[in-house]
Amino acid sequence: MKPSEIAKALACCVDAKQPVITWGAPGIGKSQVTQQTSALLNRRLIDVRAALLDPVDLRGIPNVRDGKTHWNAPAFLPSDNVPSLILLDELNRAPVMTQNALFQLVLDRKLGEYTLPDTCEIVACCNRESDGGGVVKMPQALANRFAHLTMEADLDDWCKWAVGQGNIEPAVIAFLRFRSDLLHQFSRTERAFPTPRSWEFVSRVTGQHPGNGIEHALYAGTVGDGAAVEYSAFLRLFRELPNIDAILLNPATSPVPTGPASMFAVSAALARRANVTNFGRALEYIARMPKEYGVYAVKDATRRDQTLAATPEFTKWSFANADVVF
Repeated sequence: MKPSEIAKALACCVDAKQPVITWGAPGIGKSQVTQQTSALLNRRLIDVRAALLDPVDLRGIPNVRDGKTHWNAPAFLPSDNVPSLILLDELNRAPVMTQNALFQLVLDRKLGEYTLPDTCEIVACCNRESDGGGVVKMPQALANRFAHLTMEADLDDWCKWAVGQGNIEPAVIAFLRFRSDLLHQFSRTERAFPTPRSWEFVSRVTGQHPGNGIEHALYAGTVGDGAAVEYSAFLRLFRELPNIDAILLNPATSPVPTGPASMFAVSAALARRANVTNFGRALEYIARMPKEYGVYAVKDATRRDQTLAATPEFTKWSFANADVVF
């Protein structure tokens, strides 16, 4: 399932009071999708890293009252009625004894004398066992207490997220539109490899404008050498684009690039610069490009600034391109 589908499935499980695990490769955004879903559901997120806990940490500290031993529940378990989600992140990195200690919490919503409030639900995120990385095989009895979802990286979902963030460099978005196969290439042997998460890191580095002497090394240290070589070459092309201000001033006569990489780059740059004042001129220039590149630009622009979708220029463009928009 792609991330947007995972978000809908998580919401469904939460409403059904069904504990659920999202499985997937490292770096594809499992935890982030869960955090975003929690916010959309107006639920407090309680992030519990099971790998950092011993079984006794879940049970709590004992005390004696009236000659009997009682257990003080840990502070990270909710005691109020605020709508919440407990996220058991990287659950299968926890020792088996810690996972066993969670049996009762997940199925019976109890830990000894502690009872989970009715307003709190349980979700988890796990890396796939086939990816290695220190994961521990989950006991079947615990696995059977969850619904299981498998998440895969999806370029359109990532681009939609990136545009909505407002701080992801357009060069990164344009490059991944051009080389979609480099969005995620998991490696069990390399320290750095392309993932949706590591491309966000590349965007941060790009935004700092490092000098030529260290730029490639920084990219290689984030997404691996192969992806870094291709991104560095694309970035040089991106920086040599026609001036976007000149395009918006003279959309009818400004030159239109011919190569796919250049057209992806111009589309991303126009999507970032478009506003209510210049959107008509941007659409005039976009109309001179092959249709698929114009669609990318308009979709990214309206995702970033939803007021653009209310302009007469967008309405006119939508009718003219109804075959690819609707």
